[in-house]
Amino acid sequence: MFARSACVLSFLVCVVAAAVVSAPVVSHANDRAIIVLDASGSMWGQIDGRTKIEIARDTLSDVLTTLPDTLDLGLIAYGHREKGACADIEEIVAPGSGTRADIAAAVKSLNPKGKTPLADSVKMAAESLRYTEEKATVIVVTDGIETCNADPCALASELEKLGVEFTAHVIGFGLTEDEGRQVACLAENTGGRYLQAANAEELAGALTETVAAEPLPEPESPPAPAALEKNLAFTAVLGEGGPALDSDGKWEVFPVTGDTPAPDALDYGYDTAWRTMVPAGRYLVRVSKDMAMAETIVDARDDELVERELVLDAGWLTVSVVPDEAAGIDDSARFDIEASGKQDGGYGQGRFLVPAGPVTVKARLGQARAEESFAIAAGESLDKRIVAGTGVLAVEAVYAENGPAVEDGGYRVDVLSGKMSLDGKRESIDGGYGPGNQFKLSPGDYIVRLRLDAASAEQPVSVKQGEMSAITVNLNAGVLNVKAPGAYRIEILSAKADIQGRRKAIEGAYAEELQITLPPGDYLAVAIMSGDSGAEKKEAQASVTAAERAEITIQ
Repeated sequence: MFARSACVLSFLVCVVAAAVVSAPVVSHANDRAIIVLDASGSMWGQIDGRTKIEIARDTLSDVLTTLPDTLDLGLIAYGHREKGACADIEEIVAPGSGTRADIAAAVKSLNPKGKTPLADSVKMAAESLRYTEEKATVIVVTDGIETCNADPCALASELEKLGVEFTAHVIGFGLTEDEGRQVACLAENTGGRYLQAANAEELAGALTETVAAEPLPEPESPPAPAALEKNLAFTAVLGEGGPALDSDGKWEVFPVTGDTPAPDALDYGYDTAWRTMVPAGRYLVRVSKDMAMAETIVDARDDELVERELVLDAGWLTVSVVPDEAAGIDDSARFDIEASGKQDGGYGQGRFLVPAGPVTVKARLGQARAEESFAIAAGESLDKRIVAGTGVLAVEAVYAENGPAVEDGGYRVDVLSGKMSLDGKRESIDGGYGPGNQFKLSPGDYIVRLRLDAASAEQPVSVKQGEMSAITVNLNAGVLNVKAPGAYRIEILSAKADIQGRRKAIEGAYAEELQITLPPGDYLAVAIMSGDSGAEKKEAQASVTAAERAEITIQ
């Protein structure tokens, strides 16, 4: 159920188009759906050198153009306005026809920074779609699990029970298999699908394909016995004589032939305890929660209730990651838990049921790393505050010393190692786009490199633990705007030719107007008036001054 594939996200196109493909050709109201997009701080995490939010922006914009006109589509995002706020959920685009451009523009403006209120976001989407009155579909794209003390599994069961025809589909973007299990119930409990995307290639490929997403088949109801409504009843405890499981676990019932359980469960569900009705026979019953698991073999009968208590032999571990002792929890920090050969993890803070015994927690915040090992006993509840040990680097830019701020969101900021390798290169540490960038870094020396069009600048900086280092990089550049009415292409060249009489090409565009940020100096603007090999060329000289705008028109 959690296997990756090259088409793992293709269902997003097909899910929203399925009603149009399969519906009879008659006049009816459009189908309605809402995309719930994760904009929490963890979306700044990188996959193959690109941030997850950049990948989501580009691929979602592409797929919007392929959706049918018979779908009313909306957008909800969470975690994009403030840190640490579980109420940071916003319906940015209400579901309706002709919303594609609004959704694409909204996604491009998102600035991830907050928590992951997954359950409340899905609930808001369901209510916006009037799920108790009409058919409603919610598509969730998330790179993290619930961080706001809500229960997505219980919510999904409630929405399925109260909804007319409610379905939630969930895309786990960069989630581990264990993380996926914690959000999969949103889809499973509503008849939807859970799929995983491991990298940018899978996401981009899947969103451009059209593969029909058929609804999951309804499980066949076993024949009800004459005397009993349920013939199996199970509870779970953390340890012998210890507290009961107080959070929903996953219960599975597998038929057993000889000594071999079947590969697929006959029945499953999410709850603190489990009651079910199965045909007479032998079964393996398993309960799992986070990293803990217990199972037993039972013989079911048609006329007798079999009750069992399963011992998980586990304790509750709450992990919180902070930049320093005096700081609050950082939701962008990643932590990974290892216990009894199993792994799990999350961002910022999380509560997990882990097997009793030795436990190791590894945390990373930006480029900082921390690790702690300890033991947990069955039935114990343990809180661990992991100090990652970071400082914060805030970067802004100006066009000239004491000049105006660079407000163009397209400029690139890269943080490089302060020390060069033997081959003269610097390690890339972190990066981002536009003003307002803040980077969580290990204490040390760094180089900040800033680029906008043809202009660039570098500045050294030192970062200290528990402190913010704020720098303003002088880009030392101006803006050149060139208009050439009727031009096929505009090119910007260096004003001075080299010894061979050639000028360095700096920028170009197939347009009648070109605007570019350049270092101060003289340049030659060339307007090519057609696409022919012997096309007429017109030239004009231009001078660029730092912190100033130059405009020329080539007639």
